[in-house]
Amino acid sequence: MAIQPIRIFGDPVLRMTAQPVTTFDKELRNLVRDLTETMKDAPGSGLAAPQIGVSLRVFTYHVDGELGHLVNPSLDLTDEQQEGEEGCLSLPGLSFDTRRAFGVVAKGFNMHGDPVTIEGTELLARCIQHETDHLDGIVFVDRLDREQRKAAMKAIREADWAGEQAPRVRVSPHSTFGGAF
Repeated sequence: MAIQPIRIFGDPVLRMTAQPVTTFDKELRNLVRDLTETMKDAPGSGLAAPQIGVSLRVFTYHVDGELGHLVNPSLDLTDEQQEGEEGCLSLPGLSFDTRRAFGVVAKGFNMHGDPVTIEGTELLARCIQHETDHLDGIVFVDRLDREQRKAAMKAIREADWAGEQAPRVRVSPHSTFGGAF
């Protein structure tokens, strides 16, 4: 188990649809441990496998003292919406107001293949949606309205990490409002 480099916006793996996990073995358990260690080190509220260069449908989260992971998630979202500042470890130091469902019921599996259901609202719901988006090749700036996305893309182009090769980049902790997932 080890802390892994976090892939930065622009890395192609962040735009790929991650593959479902089909084997629940030691390799998967090591991946979950690496994700957890890397997320805590960053520090972040969540981390998806593609963010460390692994195109599998797995993410970890640490929100309001609740630490966990989910493999092959499927989501049921509430109709009620929330808007709040959201950041991402793959876009270090940047955050933007993002609209998400207020609540979520996420179903999937733990690293041993046992069925898991996670129910969350507010920040936990936001985190689960954000991480599941990563598994579908979606980055949170894709969820912004046209004006916000334009501002976000300008900020990304001007960021000191823009254009870096992901494997050589270590994410340093930047303070953000809301959560950096």
